[in-house]
Amino acid sequence: MRDKHHLLVLTILVIIFLTGCTHTAEPVSQVGFYLDTVVQITLYDTGDSEFCIKNIQECFTLIDNYEHLFSATLEGSDIWNINHSGSRGVIVSDDTVSLLQTALYYSELSDGKVDLTVLPLSSLWNFGSEGSSLVPDDTDIQEAVSHIDYHIVELDGNLVTLTDPYASIDLGFIAKGYIADRLKEYLLSQGVEHACISLGGNLITIGNKPDGQPYRIGIQKPFADEGETITAIDVADFSVVSSGIYERYFYEDDILYHHLLDTQTGYPEDNNIAGVTILAPTSTEADALSTTCYFLGIDAGMELIESLDDTEALFITKDGTLHRTSGFPQ
Repeated sequence: MRDKHHLLVLTILVIIFLTGCTHTAEPVSQVGFYLDTVVQITLYDTGDSEFCIKNIQECFTLIDNYEHLFSATLEGSDIWNINHSGSRGVIVSDDTVSLLQTALYYSELSDGKVDLTVLPLSSLWNFGSEGSSLVPDDTDIQEAVSHIDYHIVELDGNLVTLTDPYASIDLGFIAKGYIADRLKEYLLSQGVEHACISLGGNLITIGNKPDGQPYRIGIQKPFADEGETITAIDVADFSVVSSGIYERYFYEDDILYHHLLDTQTGYPEDNNIAGVTILAPTSTEADALSTTCYFLGIDAGMELIESLDDTEALFITKDGTLHRTSGFPQ
C-alpha cells in the first residue's frame, strides 16, 4: 500500500499538531512506520500512561495485521495471494472480503474511474525519489489498461477469483481508511473518549478535546511548503482525508505527472483540481470519496457529496480557489 509520498507524511504530522493533540491532560503519543508511511496515535483523556501505551501498541499490532492482509506487495497477504493466483479462487479473511466489497462499491459508483484492479497500471509508474521517476512506455501503459476492470473480481463468500489472470488488485485508495476505522472501534471498546489517529494522510478523531472543544485541523495548501495550510476546520468525532496531485508527482520535460491515474488512458488525470478534502463519519468513506470526487470533477463530485448524509467536501482548484459543499466548515 504505497499510495502516499513522504511529503504528505510531513504535512500530516503538522495537521496532528494543529488538532491540538497537546493538552494539559498530558497526552500520550507514539509514532510508528507502517503501511509505507508514518503513523501517529495520540490518546489524551487519561492520566494513566500505562493504559495509553498499552492501547497504542495494540493499535500498532492491529495495523501490522491488516497490512499483512491488504498489502499488494507483502508476499503471503490476502491481496498478494489473489494477485498471484492465476485466476484460481483464493480463500481470504472476513476483513478482506468486507474491504473488497466496499472497494467494488466505489468502483461501481465512479463508473470505473476509481478501480480496485488498477495495479497493473500503477505499478508501472514510479513516483519515488528524485531522478528515479520516468514516464512508462506507452505500449506498456496500454497493455496494463487492458487489464483494469473491476467486473473481473468475483466474490463467493470468502472465495475471491480474478477472471483475468493478468489482472491484480491495489486497495491503496481505501485500505488506510478501513484500518483507521478499525483502530477507532478498538479504542472505543477500551473506553477511550478523546484521541487522534493519523495514518499517513487519513486523520480520524475520537470525540472532541478533553476541554470540550473540537480539534483544529489544517488543510495543506497544494504545492506549498509542508505544513503551509490553505484553510483550517474544526472537527469532532469525524474523519478528514485529502487527496491531491501535490502528494506524489514528478516533472518530465516540464510536464507534471501525478499519481492519480486515469484508468482509461493510463496517464495522470487532467482536470482543474489540485486537491479534494472529504469530511465524513468514517475514514473508509472519506478515503474512498476523496479519490472518487477528484476523478468525478467539481460539478459531479459536489452533486454526489450533497446527496450523502453527514458528508462534506472541499475542492481546491489549481488557481487556489476553494469550492465547498453546503455544509463544509468555513
